[in-house]
Formats: sequence, structure tokens, C-alpha cells
Amino acid sequence: MNREDTNEVEKKYLGKVYLVGAGPGDPGLMTLKGKALLECADVVIYDALVSPAILAMINPNAEKINAGKRMGRHSLLQSETTQLLIDKAHTNAVVVRLKGGDPFIFGRGGEEMEELLKAGISTEVVPGITSGIAAPAYAGIPLTHRLYSSSVTFVTGHEAAGKYQPTVNWNAIARGSETIVIYMGIHNLPYIVQELHSAGLDLETPIALVRWGTRPDQEELIGKLKTIVEQVETTGFGAPAIAVIGSVVNMHSILFSSRSKNIYLTNREDTKDTKEEEKEDR
Repeated sequence: MNREDTNEVEKKYLGKVYLVGAGPGDPGLMTLKGKALLECADVVIYDALVSPAILAMINPNAEKINAGKRMGRHSLLQSETTQLLIDKAHTNAVVVRLKGGDPFIFGRGGEEMEELLKAGISTEVVPGITSGIAAPAYAGIPLTHRLYSSSVTFVTGHEAAGKYQPTVNWNAIARGSETIVIYMGIHNLPYIVQELHSAGLDLETPIALVRWGTRPDQEELIGKLKTIVEQVETTGFGAPAIAVIGSVVNMHSILFSSRSKNIYLTNREDTKDTKEEEKEDR
């Protein structure tokens, strides 16, 4: 058998990688397709923010690898994670890359899928509910409302080092959207508030921070641009959290009672696990 024939045989035995969105934390928000893949997976490589209740869905015989990334702590470098996916696809039929939220919303899913396809690995994305939508909803904050907002911008508050164009255009965002949703922005909040105000956003603009959105220990911090940095410092409110800026935040006081109707389909032990992980991260 020549080299070309050998390569063809190897390709036939390549497994498939599924980039699966785990959603924001509440296991009831996990997609049926994502759950089914976890139950039959041979290998699951998961991120730090995937909730214990979601991890409990994984096939007990599957190999589980924590590739989690949190501020200041990296289990694996991105290049190592991608190479691991390629290696596992050569020896396993179903490889799941499990990501919090949605793989293609600030989840590096596009980068990973591109590299996998370059390596000849069959890859499929399974979308998940992103925390930028779910966390505000569980806090009683609709991102659009006919009286307050007809536009939404999703933006990262923590940009990649070495990025080609590393500066978010906060001026354009402040002027071009009625609701702003910021991922991973807690650590850079003073800078973000300053930039938005410099761009013309009123310091009286309402802002909400939603931490551990959709989980039993969800917390909210409601304020205004002029007060929120001091509120964070005073309360010790930390990541992971979503920031929502705009008039829609005022709906929190009206709609927040609906949260009591949201049922988290797991036990209180998950709360303990996530809080312990948070302590380690600080």
C-alpha cells in the first residue's frame, strides 16, 4: 500500500468533532441535540463555565477533559486545545467540544472550526443559548422593547492580546445602539464607562450587571454609569457577569418577579460547586 492509499484509509477512520453550546448554566436551557451528543460522546473537552448540571449529562464512559479558560487561569492554551481536538478525532468517533453559551458568540468556536477543517476533520456546530440573551431575561430585562429599544449590540469587554485591531470602537457603539450587552467586561468596567461617557452616553444611563445568569445563585447589581464602578468596588461584585446598558434596564423593577417562576432543573449542590470554583479564581 502506497502513502496515498494509507492516507485515504486514515481519513476513513477520522471521527467527527461537534462544537456544542452548553447554554448559560440552567440545564433546562440545554438543546436536545446537544444533550443527545453528550450522552453518546466518546470524548468531551469542556470549558470552565459549563455548569455541573450540564456536565452530569455526559456519557459516564466518556473521557472528560477540562480545557477551561478563566481570567488569570488557563488549563490549556488555545493552540493546545485545538490540537487535542484533532488528536482525539483520529481515535474516537464522537468528540464534543463543550462551550458555555454559544460556540460562535465570543467562544472561539469559529477559530477552532477553521483549524479543524484545515486538518481535514469533519466538524459540526450545535448552537446554544448565549448568556448575553439569557442572563438579562432571567433578570427581567428585555433587550428590546417597543418603548425603549429597537437595537442591540453585543460586544466583548476583554479583547484578545495581539489582535489585529484590538480597540473596540466604543464611540460607534455608544452612538449606534440603544441597548449594549457586554461580555467579560467586569475587569475593564472603569475604562468602558469612561469610553462610553466620552462618546456622549449620559452618566444617568441605567446599567445592570448579572452574575451567574440563569443559575440558582444568580445575582444582579443595578445602577447608573456614574455609580456602577463604585458599586462594584463596594460590594465586591465580580466575574463572570454580563453587563446590560440602556433604558431597558428600567424594566428590571417591573419584570423581575417573573424570576421566581424560572425553575432550575438540578439541586443546590451545583451552587456550592460554582461558588467554590469562583473562590479559587479570585
